[in-house]
Amino acid sequence: MKSLLIFLLGAVVGAFAYSLYLNRDTPSRASAPAATSNPPPADTRTFGEKAADTTTHLKDSLVTKAQDWHLMPDDIKRELQQGGKIVREKAGVAGGKIADARIITVIKAKYVLDRDLSAMDINVDATNGNVTLTGAVSSVDLVAKAIYHAMDTDGVVNVTSHLTAPL
Repeated sequence: MKSLLIFLLGAVVGAFAYSLYLNRDTPSRASAPAATSNPPPADTRTFGEKAADTTTHLKDSLVTKAQDWHLMPDDIKRELQQGGKIVREKAGVAGGKIADARIITVIKAKYVLDRDLSAMDINVDATNGNVTLTGAVSSVDLVAKAIYHAMDTDGVVNVTSHLTAPL
């Protein structure tokens, strides 16, 4: 049990460090030596800006996934008002079973990397790929986002959310 906790802590710290690495400031052009020829200008966009440009087409697929998984704000609000329990199940999972500890670690790392979600406020449990989320978030949109991150993890069969949010 102790080694599992150390592993989880290491994964969370690693994910946080990776996030900081991706969001570091780019060096200024003023410190670069003057060029003698006219090479094409260097791409000075940040990783996030490049990703935004190159993944515009992916936004449509993300929205499609959210719609397919009924993670739109109206869906989440309706289910929270009906009892607070939200369950989503994948149609099928490719490959074999993935260890529950790995599933938990990956989901928690996604929460650490997402600036809107707090990995400390959301508890993640997994048994045979069945994930349960408990805790509190600040909005209905974040409930959907937390479920989305869990559903979009290899090895997850279904997600049951007991997350609370102000309506």
